Amino acid sequence: MLHTAAWTDVDGAEADSESAERVNVAGTRNVIALGAPVVYFSTDYVFDGRKGEPYVESDEPNPLSVYGRTKLEGEREVRGGWIVRSSWLFGWTGKNFVRTMLALGAEREEVAVVDDQRGSPTYVGHLAEAMPELLELLHGIWHLAAEGDCTWAEFAEAIFDEAGIDCRVRRISSAELGRPAPRPANSVLRSERPEASRLPHWREGLRACLARL
Repeated sequence: MLHTAAWTDVDGAEADSESAERVNVAGTRNVIALGAPVVYFSTDYVFDGRKGEPYVESDEPNPLSVYGRTKLEGEREVRGGWIVRSSWLFGWTGKNFVRTMLALGAEREEVAVVDDQRGSPTYVGHLAEAMPELLELLHGIWHLAAEGDCTWAEFAEAIFDEAGIDCRVRRISSAELGRPAPRPANSVLRSERPEASRLPHWREGLRACLARL
């Protein structure tokens, strides 16, 4: 069973931690109670971002936000299943950074984007393609994110470049943006497990995503 349901409103979780806990923790507990093998999709936000290099499976989590804490507590509900941590997910449907930037870039000459958070934008299509191989491997924690890394501002610039949109990116700090939930400055994920799948580079994922829009 692929357990993808989650409270993903990072800032909203700060104001409504009870609802985030009901979805991410109690909801996961209910899924586990069904008794089927479970793949639980988790997040890079279980880490505090203070590490100067990519996070691997054996690194100790230390979430900064309610969202990160509830996702980590959800991980701890999983028994005998797979915990897949990924990062900065984007795709051709739903609400995500790529679709938001495309909409803003179409109506503005400039957008302000954070440049002091670094991660690995991961295309959901590539993540999905890697799942059959992962399910042949042992239960446990797996880091599965795109190759390469960038800041949100660099990601926005790549989106506009690949989409042929004439929109400037003004680089700002997290403090300037002033979001309620703290984010890790570094949330790049890599696997220390030699048998783990390797996803394509995030820029390749971006091109694949844009081709489906």
